Amino acid sequence: MSLKTQLTEDMKTAMRAKDQVSLSTIRLINAAIKQFEVDERTEADDAKVISILTKMVKQRKDSAKIYTEAGRQDLADKENAEIEILNRYLPQMISAEEIKTAVEAAVAETGASGMADMGKVMGVLKTRLAGKADMGEVNKVLKAALTA
Repeated sequence: MSLKTQLTEDMKTAMRAKDQVSLSTIRLINAAIKQFEVDERTEADDAKVISILTKMVKQRKDSAKIYTEAGRQDLADKENAEIEILNRYLPQMISAEEIKTAVEAAVAETGASGMADMGKVMGVLKTRLAGKADMGEVNKVLKAALTA
């Protein structure tokens, strides 16, 4: 079952259960997918849907952090609830140890020796870890590996 079909089915279930948080979040996801399809004049496949979801999670994490710093815990809680729903549709994220192992393998494979080679290694890592890991975290681990 494609992610778009899964979202449609889950939206129906949320409507029947009167789960307003899930329903509104799934509607936001569908709107983002439709916006992509209209903008690009193409059908969104599962890989693109995962990319859209990852971007939405990042936006909500940033918003939750800002709300928490501003003392608006009610809004931060709303963003965190949406993050939980978005994460249902994303593949399982890999652990920090697995990220470190992937970075070490990519550095060895590309023969990177310093920060000048960072772009080359990130290119390899992006194809391997897209949707499976937070690329910001991958970037931090890679910087630490290349400066050591």
